[in-house]
Order: sequence, then C-alpha cells, then structure tokens
Amino acid sequence: MLQCIAVTQVPYTEALLALATMEGGPEHPPDIVEPGDFVLCELGDHDESAEHAAHLWTADAPDDRDLWFLWSGTGAHRVHRLDVLRLCPAVLRELATRTVTTCAYFDHHPGPHSFAVTDPLGDLIAEHVHSEVRRLVAEGDAPGTSDVTDLPDVPDPDAP
Repeated sequence: MLQCIAVTQVPYTEALLALATMEGGPEHPPDIVEPGDFVLCELGDHDESAEHAAHLWTADAPDDRDLWFLWSGTGAHRVHRLDVLRLCPAVLRELATRTVTTCAYFDHHPGPHSFAVTDPLGDLIAEHVHSEVRRLVAEGDAPGTSDVTDLPDVPDPDAP
C-alpha cells in the first residue's frame, strides 16, 4: 500500500509545549521543531474517517511511548492534537533472512502496519542517493577517499 500524502503545518508553540512536558522528551525542544515546519502523514493511504499521523519524537522512557501529531481536515477545518502514544506491538518476521521488522506506528493505528506501506518519493530519493554514491565511488570522488596527487606541495621541514 502507498503512503498517505497529506501534509500540514505543525503548530509550533503547541509542539514545543508537548515536547517540553513529555516524559523522555528532548533536552532542547527548539532543536526538534521550528516555526513553519510541515509534516507528512506516515500512515498508509486512508479515507477521511481516519486521522492523519506524523511521528514527532521517540521518548527516552521505558514504556515505549512516542509523541505523535494527529490531524484531520484541512485549512480552517483542520482539527489536530499532539498525543503521547504507545508503539504498535506488531512485528514482521522474515524466516528466509532471519530479520525482524517492528511496526513504526502507534498502537491501534488505522490501516496496515508500517512494513506494508511504501513511500515512493522516499524510495526515489534513496535510489538517487545510492546511485550518486556509486557514481562517486566509481570516479574515486567518494567522501573519505583522497587522491594523493591532489595534495598541495608541502616543504619537508627536515630538508636542508
């Protein structure tokens, strides 16, 4: 299933307050959210009866609760809330590769689990980044690979 494409602006002061008062919140909330920030719904495509949701912060707390921004409607009809919600307990076990993928959404979220949702734009960006890295490595311009011939001439301090 494709990811929902709903986008909305985060209410800055409300988000700061929620981040500052939540258990396990960030030490400096203004580092997490800025005025004018927008979020994209992370859930699978859904109808208007379900709220949109965007993850804002992973709490540093033992009970696996994260801060989510949830909204419905648009413009002047938008209704929103910031809520600290438990993580979804669902896991996907792939026996062939022996990998375990946890659902990245909140408990009782609408629609499919995160591991069944694809983000075509994110996939396109990731493929572009990977192709650029492959190109740079092939050309020898990858970060961390310096060419000795490009170094400036430095006089030897021990030379007479």
